[in-house]
Amino acid sequence: MQYTSNSLEEHWMPFTQNAEFKENPRLVVKSEGCYMWDHKGGKLLDGSSSLFNVACGHGRTEISTAVYEQLKINDYTPHFQMGHPGSFELAKMITRLLPEEMNHVFFANSGSEAIDTALKIVMAYNNARGDNGRMRMVSRERAYHGVNIGGVSLSGMVKNRDVFPLTMPYVATIRHTWLEENKFVKGEGEHGGVELANDLERIVQTYGANTIAACFVEPIAGSTGCLVPPKGYLKRLREICDQYGILLVFDEVITGFGRLGHAFAADAFDVTPDIMTMAKAITNGAQPMGAIAVTDTVYDTIIDAGAGAMEFFHGYTYSAHPASCAAGIATLKIYEDEKLFENAAALSEYFLDKVWTLQDIDVVKDIRGYGLMAAIDVALPDLAPGVSGMTMQKKLFWEGLHLKFTGDSGIIAPPLVATREHVDELVEKLGKGLKEAATA
Repeated sequence: MQYTSNSLEEHWMPFTQNAEFKENPRLVVKSEGCYMWDHKGGKLLDGSSSLFNVACGHGRTEISTAVYEQLKINDYTPHFQMGHPGSFELAKMITRLLPEEMNHVFFANSGSEAIDTALKIVMAYNNARGDNGRMRMVSRERAYHGVNIGGVSLSGMVKNRDVFPLTMPYVATIRHTWLEENKFVKGEGEHGGVELANDLERIVQTYGANTIAACFVEPIAGSTGCLVPPKGYLKRLREICDQYGILLVFDEVITGFGRLGHAFAADAFDVTPDIMTMAKAITNGAQPMGAIAVTDTVYDTIIDAGAGAMEFFHGYTYSAHPASCAAGIATLKIYEDEKLFENAAALSEYFLDKVWTLQDIDVVKDIRGYGLMAAIDVALPDLAPGVSGMTMQKKLFWEGLHLKFTGDSGIIAPPLVATREHVDELVEKLGKGLKEAATA
């Protein structure tokens, strides 16, 4: 089939240069394992697990069969005052992976919805305690917490909010965790962890602890380019939150389900939040789903305050959709049966070592990484900031590699089923593309 700008015009695409794309479309028509095929017959290695969500690899018949069988039996059940068995089974499976104190899960349909739900949970918790003066949320520079209005309000990425001025008030921002001193360091940097975390203490001293409801952090900032926290950073945030009664929220939409070689970043860094958001790899991308886990303290406080009435006035038409739950159950079984979290942990050192072989290419300005996730900052000759990444993403597509760029950061996150051979291919294609771009 021939694709032209006229044949593609009706779809207004997200996060895309629509006019340019429709003149030169990049369409995927097939996917299997760690690969995708474009509409011209080219084969691409999926170097970012699509959008960090296809962790088990593409074309998993276990998941598609589970979804199909579920749709034949029960295609939809609302979760307002009724339910279906699959949501309770999936919630139980998720809690087995969570820190011991987290035993309750609320379902949404995306990471963005999970963040907005977490914001409401924070408010409901403080209302249940009679502590309604805590209206201020704390987020970070370079944060990405989805695209719903709550997440945009927390965003520290200017392009995600500069044309959307009507955001939530009472949001304070602390610094991100990238430091010059930690450039080209694998894993957690040695410099600045406690100092950066103490920004939250400064917010407390500026506004008063009794005004601050929660601190939202991505344990590793993903979409902005794999910003790994320096040593001691997350533990210090936990200490400050405990000291002043502030809820700590981990956005694990990207880091959850094995990306760091552990079930969640909470395990990798040995820090338990009060609330955790997740999505993406929960269904291997096969169905939309997000989820929010809370500690027993948060859940019990809200439920007990309900006094027999409806405790939490929030939900979505498609919360815990039967097909999404079936996909989630099948996905979590694959993680367990194939020991994919362990595979990510075992592959991590080799993966990071190979990515770091790119550091001497002239256009490479920094590399960061942890687990099976890394980012490479590029600056191509004669291009303005923000243009290099988009240029590289398009170039690499036609050279057989899908890599997600945000700004000028390419985020490398192969599926958890990847092998050393896949890593070799990924780094070879990326290195070739960078060298060619450097001399173009």
